[in-house]
Amino acid sequence: MYTTELDDNKKKPATVPSAPEDPVRLAAFEARVAADDFIEPKDWMPEAYRKTLIRQISQHAHSEIVGMLPEGNWITRAPSLRRKAVLLAKVQDEGGHGLYLYAAAETLGTSRDEMIEALHSGRAKYSTIFNYPTLTWADIGAIGWLVDGAAIMNQVPLQRTSYGPYARAMVRICKEESFHQRQGYEIMMTLAAGTAEQKRMAQSALDRWWWPSLMMFGPPDDNSPNSAQSMRWRIKRETNDQIRQKFIDVTVPQAEAIDLQVPDPALKWNETRGSYDFGEIDWEEFYAVVRGEGPLAKERMNARVKAWEEGAWVREAAMAHADKRRVRAAAE
Repeated sequence: MYTTELDDNKKKPATVPSAPEDPVRLAAFEARVAADDFIEPKDWMPEAYRKTLIRQISQHAHSEIVGMLPEGNWITRAPSLRRKAVLLAKVQDEGGHGLYLYAAAETLGTSRDEMIEALHSGRAKYSTIFNYPTLTWADIGAIGWLVDGAAIMNQVPLQRTSYGPYARAMVRICKEESFHQRQGYEIMMTLAAGTAEQKRMAQSALDRWWWPSLMMFGPPDDNSPNSAQSMRWRIKRETNDQIRQKFIDVTVPQAEAIDLQVPDPALKWNETRGSYDFGEIDWEEFYAVVRGEGPLAKERMNARVKAWEEGAWVREAAMAHADKRRVRAAAE
């Protein structure tokens, strides 16, 4: 995903309207965006554009960091040294993605501490997919294949998003996510071609991760309050439903190639549309997980808060060292 803006589907309290924007500046901004120019940190931008970007980029960063938890839990239990090394590299990549994205959001006038506090207090969201458990090694394959595959679908268009620092960060992130997707599919392919028990494990993982993966693209277009404005500002390039359909059309043949069955009785190729028809997504489950009612929502957030608190001494030491270097440089 990890980019679709989330809303817990509750009615929000009314907010004080912002002061009207300068119409001349606003028109110039809209013209630049329409012409596919990048907006840079020092450029004038509407306050609503800035806030939308902070919300989306910080949510994306939070998702990368929280997303390290379900996979990190399997590093010591990987079935071989090769699998352990690959998974360790992947989890390290996710941490780097979070760093790039927090840095991009900081160019919009927010701070790392503010974003982390919003996450820990529950005011900021992250991808709902990470509130599900990883029960077997096959889940690591399903996450790489499906979750990172869905992330790529969401993130490739963001290489052309209108905000320059975000677009440039996505170039490297997409390259690394492509590796993650191939790693996951290779795990599933190996299990599906293994013993009967291994194939059952792979099928069970696909059964459990298929529908949450489709939810990663966010609510349907007719129930996605921020999509229209984000599309107009070129923050998003495709709608939730468009990207979800593209993911299904690409992923179903991949499942068939390794003899696994997508757990959707309504799934059927539509010759007229040139795409798959698919069953109804349980949006009640989606919004429940967004509200923090997912199977591991509390556990995930407790782990993040604990890590933040226990790492305070590292941050303090790094800041003290940086201060000493600044003082020494000023004295030279």
